Amino acid sequence: MLKTLRSRHLEGHIGGQVAVCSIHPQVLQAAARQAQKDQSLLLVETTAHQVNRDGGYSGMTPVDFAGSLQRLAAEHGLAPDRVLLGADHLGPHPWRHLPSHQAMAQAEALVQAVVTAGYHKLHLDTARSCADDPQGGVPPEIAARRAAALCRAAESTARQAGTAPPLYVIGTEVPAPGGSLAADGAIAITEPQDLQDELHHYQNAFRRAGVAQVWERVVAVVVQPGVDFDDHRTAAYQPAAAAALSTFHDQLPDPMTFEIHAVDYQRPAALAQMVRDHFTLLKIGPCLTFALREALVSLAHIEQALPGLQRRSNLIAVMQRLMREDPRHWRSYYRGSAAELRYLRRYSLRDRIRYYWSHADARQACETLVTNLQRPIPQALLRQFLPDLDDAVSSAALTPTPQAIIQSRIQAALQPYSEACRNRTKDQ
Repeated sequence: MLKTLRSRHLEGHIGGQVAVCSIHPQVLQAAARQAQKDQSLLLVETTAHQVNRDGGYSGMTPVDFAGSLQRLAAEHGLAPDRVLLGADHLGPHPWRHLPSHQAMAQAEALVQAVVTAGYHKLHLDTARSCADDPQGGVPPEIAARRAAALCRAAESTARQAGTAPPLYVIGTEVPAPGGSLAADGAIAITEPQDLQDELHHYQNAFRRAGVAQVWERVVAVVVQPGVDFDDHRTAAYQPAAAAALSTFHDQLPDPMTFEIHAVDYQRPAALAQMVRDHFTLLKIGPCLTFALREALVSLAHIEQALPGLQRRSNLIAVMQRLMREDPRHWRSYYRGSAAELRYLRRYSLRDRIRYYWSHADARQACETLVTNLQRPIPQALLRQFLPDLDDAVSSAALTPTPQAIIQSRIQAALQPYSEACRNRTKDQ
């Protein structure tokens, strides 16, 4: 399906694909349900921080995660050909403190691991500096050469494993994972001429690396059409500002289309227009785990208000403690006083709390919370802490169980992306 996105747009059919960049079981369950409802492709992507050869912060290797996703998809009735697993931000960045040759060796080993595990869509992200590179990013020709080296490793691994050759995503204008909006809100939209020069570098690098035949499997290039977010706000898509870039879609080599990162928190109308403007691969993650956190915190408030519980989860306090004790996942992102940091740890749109849900203490707190609420939740507390669900509960469209409430919240965040990517003609 990804190889036909561009051709369908050229033929006047509008549609796209959502990439869910998360490893949380609740998010993946909601995504699988949405894919089954839409009869669409379930595309899930993981980063090197989430899943890697040592387990990442999820505790899973690529083989572990691939197996868990296959089981989840089967539980929701999704055939194997409707599930696609991708690797996001494959490159030397996780090892940027090392010289480039060492960082690239680590990146190649991870590429081999994900391909062996059955990952089929590989985002080659090689534009960030290593210890011996100029700060602020490497020149595009070097980024392209490093991407070609990773591509060569992936192709060799796929041949040895007897698996289908991967699909690739390239590009140097890749926002930092998890939101990177500048303090002044300014965003540099990709210039078509710069993009054309960049594609020239990549094609030459692939040819020199002996993988020229792979060019027909490069399904997307990452571009910046003017969307991003930070702790407090979202930069909304402005069609006029991205018009020149949108027009350049027709000049991309077949089957290449545009992939867009940091599309979280965009409004439904903006998402629909983005897809109409040929920004067809939409990658999201923090907005979905933010919705998960919203549901869990609301349920935690309900739990605190209920009388007669022998043991409470103290979920909010547990998560704050875990983030204070291990600040590595948020300290380079959040700035401010102690009070401001406390606020950001809990409410930031960057949602760095998502790194902590897999901790044993967090899992135990969530289990206790759900167990405590396996009873009729008083309508007064539902109206107080989850007022937007009151009509659905009152009409029996939603059963007020913790699991149903969590899934409802996540699917509400996912639905606008699914609707924007729905296949239709320009007149619909």
